[in-house]
Amino acid sequence: MAEKWADYVITAVRFNAAGTHISEVRSYEHTGSELNNQAIKTRATVVNGIEAGYSYCTALKNADGTYRYGAPVKVVTIEGTKFIKTKSDSSKEDNLDNLPTF
Repeated sequence: MAEKWADYVITAVRFNAAGTHISEVRSYEHTGSELNNQAIKTRATVVNGIEAGYSYCTALKNADGTYRYGAPVKVVTIEGTKFIKTKSDSSKEDNLDNLPTF
């Protein structure tokens, strides 16, 4: 990691009991050279952060334990519900590059 990908990097997700929506994410602050300060954040916290101007992206783990950049995360509102997504489509589900669950 040589350049800053985003303010926060999401590496894993947790779904609600029904398995239909992301309820929490595992995120890190990104300094440009490393990931620091792991935190579990609710979907609402991520939505509020993005709407306040913070940037989020996904990262996928390599076989050697390092991470590679995934995609920027955005908020998409569909029928009044805010989803966190990497693709701005009309699907009523959160999609974050098929990140692992925790």
